[in-house]
Amino acid sequence: MLAEEALAECRIRNRMQFVEDGEALLDYLKRRGRYKDPAASPRPGLILLDWNMPRKSGAEALQEIKSEPDLRSIPVIVLTTSNAEEDIAQAYQLGANSYITKPVTFDGLVEVMRGLKLFWLEIVAIPLPDQHSV
Repeated sequence: MLAEEALAECRIRNRMQFVEDGEALLDYLKRRGRYKDPAASPRPGLILLDWNMPRKSGAEALQEIKSEPDLRSIPVIVLTTSNAEEDIAQAYQLGANSYITKPVTFDGLVEVMRGLKLFWLEIVAIPLPDQHSV
């Protein structure tokens, strides 16, 4: 919830979708269950992934995302409270595009989101959300 508030504080105008856990994330990405309708669940251009999600961990979700040809081109930014070396190494081994440890203050989180906005939404070229990798 704090990440959502920090994103709003940064005035990011891109459409954002939030899911409650790792299972829901994969359901959304694979358009299963309540996310079956492509109009209601458009392909994201970027994923902010919590490493410590319930039901399916960030590591499990990342591994599944990067093993799917239709999903692997979506940049995945791990945003988590963990700064453990083994988590950082595992995230990059599984294909994370970046790993960010959440700051302890809301103002710090807003600054991180501003940096993400600048880098991932204004500087870097990423595939259009409706394009699938070949």
